[in-house]
Amino acid sequence: MTQRAFQQVDVFTDTAFLGNPLAVVLDGEGLSDAQMQTFAAWTQLSETTFVLPPTPEGAAGGADYRVRIFTPGAELPFAGHPTLGTAYAWRQAGGQPQQAGVLVQECAVGLVKLKLTQQRWAFAAPPLTRQNIPAAELAPVLAALGLAASEVIASQHLNNGPHWLGLLVNDVDTLLALEPDHVALKRLGTKVGLAARRTAATTSPTTGLIRRANREARAFAQQRPSLANDPTDLEVRAFAAPVGIAEDPVTGSLNASLAQWLIADGHMSAPYSARQGTLLGRAGQVFLSQDDTGQIWVGGDVVGCIQGHVTL
Repeated sequence: MTQRAFQQVDVFTDTAFLGNPLAVVLDGEGLSDAQMQTFAAWTQLSETTFVLPPTPEGAAGGADYRVRIFTPGAELPFAGHPTLGTAYAWRQAGGQPQQAGVLVQECAVGLVKLKLTQQRWAFAAPPLTRQNIPAAELAPVLAALGLAASEVIASQHLNNGPHWLGLLVNDVDTLLALEPDHVALKRLGTKVGLAARRTAATTSPTTGLIRRANREARAFAQQRPSLANDPTDLEVRAFAAPVGIAEDPVTGSLNASLAQWLIADGHMSAPYSARQGTLLGRAGQVFLSQDDTGQIWVGGDVVGCIQGHVTL
C-alpha cells in the first residue's frame, strides 16, 4: 500500500457541490485493474480516474499524461467530466502542458486535445459513430423510461467511446418528469441520454399537463439550485444503470455526442449551453461550440474540493 496524491473536484460548475464530483488519483503507477476498480466502487462517485505516464505511442503524439477512467462498475474508454476534471487536478498538482494553452490527454480512445478558450478549458469531442435505432429495439427502452413514441422527436445510437442511446424529447417538462425503471434499463444493458430544447413545444397537451403537474409537485419537496440567470438552451438527463449509475449528474461524453448529432441534423445550432442534474439538486453547465473545421468543443468550469493523499 502506497500513499498517493489525491484530489476530488467538482466539474461543470463554478460553484462547489453543484456539478459532478470526480476522484483523481494523481499517481496510478503500479496499481492493478482490480485495485483501480475496487477503489472506484468504494468512492461511489460516477467516475474515478488514475493518472499515469503516457505510453510510448502517446508520448510520440504529444500526450502530457495518460488517464484511466472507472465508474463503480466498469472502466470507460473515454468520458467528458473526468477529462476536464483530471486536466484541472493535474495542472493544480504542478503539471505543465508541453504547449501553453493546449493539453493532450491519452486515454483508451486515443489522444484527446484540450484547449483554453475564454478562461475555460474545453475538450475536443472524439469522432462520433451514429446510426438509427430500429423500432423493435427502441420500444422496450421507451417502456422502461415511461415515454410514448409520440414524445420523441428523434433518436440515434451514439458512440464516441462510450455508447449512448440518444433521445430528443418533445419538451423540458416531459423530460424532467420522467421516473425510469432503472432495473429494466440495466436488464436491457442500455445507457440512455435524453435532451429537450428549452423552446420546444409539447406535442401531447394532455400528457404534458400531467407531467408538468408531477414535476411541480416534486419541486416543492426538493432543494434545487437557483436557475434565475440560467443561460441554458438544452436540458439533459443521463441514465446509466448498466455501469452502476442510476442518473449521472453531468455527463461530458454524452453532451459531446448529443452536440455532434443535434448540430449536424439541424436540431441545435452552435454555440449553445446545456444544463444537467436539475432533479439531483445540481446546476451543471456544459458549453458547446464548433470551430471552423467542424470540430465540436465541450467546455466547463471545475472547482477543487478536496486535496490530500489516499493509501492504495
